[in-house]
Amino acid sequence: MRILHSMLRVGNLQRSIDFYTQVLGMQLLRRSENPEYRYSLAFLGFDGGNPGQAEIELTYNWDTQSYEMGSAYGHIAIGVPDAYAACDKIKAAGGHVTREAGPVKGGSTVIAFVTDPDGYKIELIQTKSTTY
Repeated sequence: MRILHSMLRVGNLQRSIDFYTQVLGMQLLRRSENPEYRYSLAFLGFDGGNPGQAEIELTYNWDTQSYEMGSAYGHIAIGVPDAYAACDKIKAAGGHVTREAGPVKGGSTVIAFVTDPDGYKIELIQTKSTTY
């Protein structure tokens, strides 16, 4: 078994696609429309997505502009070679950094947090290699 994707419900599909592609540097891998059931899907990822890496599925239900953030959701984690530089790049692209890069409390791993346009948290973890 392996993880294929994580799904996030979004209030504005194009706004979210722009964030994940222009701010985080993901590629839009595929997109589909389902007029009968009034929803759209977009799959995004790095390096072509599956099978090499898991993807993010953005689901836009046409009649819903926002969602309640449940208390169970934590974050999505993305490995980056330099968390400090990633934060600078994200801010320059209009992204919102909620925790600047620095060592995790009680450890030495460098992390940072950003939020997407719908408020989902994304952790950036500085890694020696982004190949897992």
